[in-house]
Amino acid sequence: MSDIPALVIDLALILVVAGVVTLIFKKLKQPLVLGYVVAGFLVSTHMPYTASVVDSENIHLWSDLGVMFLLFSLGLDFSFKKILKMGASPIISTCTIIFCMSLLGVIVGQLFGWSKMDCIFLGGMLAMSSTTIIYKAFDDLGLRQQQFAGLVMSVLILEDILAIVMMVLLSAIASGKDLGGGEMLNSIWRIIFFLVLWLVVGIFAIPLFLRSVRKLINSEVLLIVSLGLCCAMAVVSTKVGFSSAFGAFIMGSIFAETIEAERIIKLVEPVKNLFGAIFFVSVGMLVDPKIIIDYAFPIFALVMTILVGQAIFGTFAFMLGGESLKSAMRCGFSMAQIGEFSFIIASLGLSLGVISDFLYPVVVAVSVITTFLTPYMIRFATPVYNNLEKHLPHKIIRSLNHLSMSHPHTTETSLWKRLLTQMGVNTLVYSILTMASIVLMLTFVLPFMQKLLPGEELRQYANGITGLLTVVLIAPFLRAMVMKKNRSEEWKTLWAESNRNRLPLLFTILVRALIALSAIFYICNYLSEFSSALIITIGVVILTCIILSRWIKHRSITLERLFMLNLRSRDIEAQVHGKKRPLYEGKLLDRDIHIAEFEIPYNSKWMGNSLKQLNLGQKYGIHISSILRGGRRVNIPDGDSIIFPGDVLQAIGSDEQFNAFREAIEREVLGEDTEMEKREMKLRQLILATDSPFVGKTLRESNIRDHYNCMVIGLEEGKESLSVVAPNRKFEEGDILWIVGEQDDLDLIPLHSV
Repeated sequence: MSDIPALVIDLALILVVAGVVTLIFKKLKQPLVLGYVVAGFLVSTHMPYTASVVDSENIHLWSDLGVMFLLFSLGLDFSFKKILKMGASPIISTCTIIFCMSLLGVIVGQLFGWSKMDCIFLGGMLAMSSTTIIYKAFDDLGLRQQQFAGLVMSVLILEDILAIVMMVLLSAIASGKDLGGGEMLNSIWRIIFFLVLWLVVGIFAIPLFLRSVRKLINSEVLLIVSLGLCCAMAVVSTKVGFSSAFGAFIMGSIFAETIEAERIIKLVEPVKNLFGAIFFVSVGMLVDPKIIIDYAFPIFALVMTILVGQAIFGTFAFMLGGESLKSAMRCGFSMAQIGEFSFIIASLGLSLGVISDFLYPVVVAVSVITTFLTPYMIRFATPVYNNLEKHLPHKIIRSLNHLSMSHPHTTETSLWKRLLTQMGVNTLVYSILTMASIVLMLTFVLPFMQKLLPGEELRQYANGITGLLTVVLIAPFLRAMVMKKNRSEEWKTLWAESNRNRLPLLFTILVRALIALSAIFYICNYLSEFSSALIITIGVVILTCIILSRWIKHRSITLERLFMLNLRSRDIEAQVHGKKRPLYEGKLLDRDIHIAEFEIPYNSKWMGNSLKQLNLGQKYGIHISSILRGGRRVNIPDGDSIIFPGDVLQAIGSDEQFNAFREAIEREVLGEDTEMEKREMKLRQLILATDSPFVGKTLRESNIRDHYNCMVIGLEEGKESLSVVAPNRKFEEGDILWIVGEQDDLDLIPLHSV
C-alpha cells in the first residue's frame, strides 16, 4: 500500500483539532475565529507537546485559497447600490477612522524603532476592525436591533471594501522603490480604472450569460461556474498587478447583483468555511510563544492603542458623520478590536517579504486580547458617557450632541451638484470603457489585420479597417458621454431658471465633447500619418456623425437599458417572488387603494376553482393583479385561472375590501420563471381619443384583458378615488383609464390612444 501524502495527514490533523477546539469555543460562547487560531497554535511546531503539521508550505497554499474564497463571499454580501444609499455619513466616519488609526499605528511602530514597512503595514492592520467579531458580540449582547449597531455595521462594510483597496495600495508600496505622490496617484488611478471596468463589463456580461443558461444550471453546475469565474478573475487580477483576493472580491460583487446571488451564497458557504478555517489555522501556526514573551510590552502598547484610539477617534469619526455624542461613543467603543482583515494584511506583508517575522504573531496576540475585551468595551461606553455628562458643562454636551455635517443649501446648488455628479460619473465610466476598447483593438485586432494584409502597401488598409472598427465599437460610448443628461430634469430646470446657467450648461457639453474628440484623435494619430489639423477635422466630422446617427443613438440606449436591467435584476426578482412590492404601488391615485398579499390556506374551499367561478371582483371589489406560485409569477390572470393551495395572490383594493377578503391566498411550488425580468408590472394612464378602438364599447367588448393581457383597475372621473368600471358601461371619448400590465403588453395598446 502506498504511503498517504503529507497533505492528507496535515489536513486530517488540522480539521480534527480545529473541530474539537471550535466545539469548546462554541460552548464558551466565544468567536470561532479565535478557536481556529488556537487550533493552529496547537498543531504548529511551536507547541512541543502535540502533533505538528508536516508540510506547512502546502497549508499556506490552501490558506491563500481561503483568503480568496473569504473575499469572494464578502463580495457576494456586498452591494454597491447599498453603499450609494448609505449617504455621506458612514463614508465620512469610515475614512476618518481608517486615517486616524493608520496614522496612530505608524507612529507607535516608529516609537518602537521598527522598519518603515513594518510601521506602514501595522497602521493598515490597526485600522481594520473585525466585522465577524463585532457582529457576534452584538448578537450575544442582544444589541443587533439597536440603531447604533446598524451604524457600526454600515461602517464595517465600508471598512472591508477600503481594506481591499488598502491591500492593493500596500502591494504597490511594497513593490515600489519610493512612496512618491506620483506613484501613489498612479496606483489609485489603476485601481479606479480596473474596478469600474470590471464592474461595468461584469454586470453587463455575467447576468446575460447566467440568463441564457438558466434552464441548464442546477446547484452543482452553478457552484462550479461561480467558483470558476472567481478563480478566473483572480488570475486576471494578478496579471494586471493586483492580488488574487482583489479579483475574487470583484467577481463576488458582480454576482451580488444577479438573481442567482442568494443561491451562490448558500452553495459557496461550505467551501468558504473549509478554506477559511484553514486560513485562520495557518494564522495560529505562526504564533511563536517566545516572540510573544519577548514583545510583551509592544503587545500591551498596541492593545491600549486600539482601545483608546478607537474610543477617541472612533467617537470623533461618528460625530463627524452626524451622530450625537452618546451614539458616537457607543459606536466608537464597539470597534475597539482587530480581526480577520488584519490577519490578511499581515499575510500579504509576509508573502511579499516586506515585514518582519515578529509582526505577525504580535498582531495575532493583539487580536486575541482585544477580541476578549470587545463585549466589555461595548458595555463600557454608556457609563463613560454618563460620567462625561456629569463632569462636562451642559453647553459642551449640547453642542457635541448637535454636531452634524449637514449644511443649508439652495435648490439651485443642489441641482447643479446632482447634475454635475451624474455627468462626472457617466463621463468617467464611458471614458474607461472607451479606453479599454481602444487598447483591446490596438493590442489584438490591429496585429491580426496586419498579418491578414501583410506588406507596406496594404498596411494602410489594415490600419484603416482597424480604426473604423474601433470607432464603430466606441461610438455608443462617445455619444452617451456627450449627450446623456442633456435633457434631464435637472438640466431643463437650470436652463429655465436663469440665463446665467445657460453658458455653464453649454460648457459641460463642450468639455465632454472634447474628451470624446480626444479618443478619436488618439486613434487617428496612432494609425495614420495625417497632420494634426486634418486629424482634428476628421475627429470633429466623425463625432458629429456619431451624435446625429439614429442607429448609434438606438444602440447606446439599448446597451444602457440592458445594463440597468441587469443591475436591477435582483430587485425585480424580489418583486416577482413577492419579497418586494411593485414600484407602481406608490403611483395609485387613491391613498386608500394599495396592494396586499394573501396566501390561500391549504384547507381553503376555493382550491380548484377558477377566478371566474369565485367572482372575487364582484363580491369583494378587489382586483387580482398577480398570482405568485412557487418560483413563477402570473400577471393579470384571466377568469379561467385556477386557484391552487399555497398560491399567493397580489390584490389591489382598499382596507375594507381586504378585510372581507382576508382568507384568499394560495401558493404552490412550480418551476422557476426563467424570464422573470419581463414580469415587472407597470401602471399606465390611457386617455381615449376620438379614433380609439375602445370608444363605444363596454369593458368586456374592448377585450383589453383577453387581447392585450392588461387589466383596467379603474376610471378617473375627477374624484379622490378611482371609479369601478361597470360591465355594461360604454367607454366615451376623453375617458381616463388606469391600466396595469406588463411592459410588452402595454406597448401593444394602439398608440393613437394617448
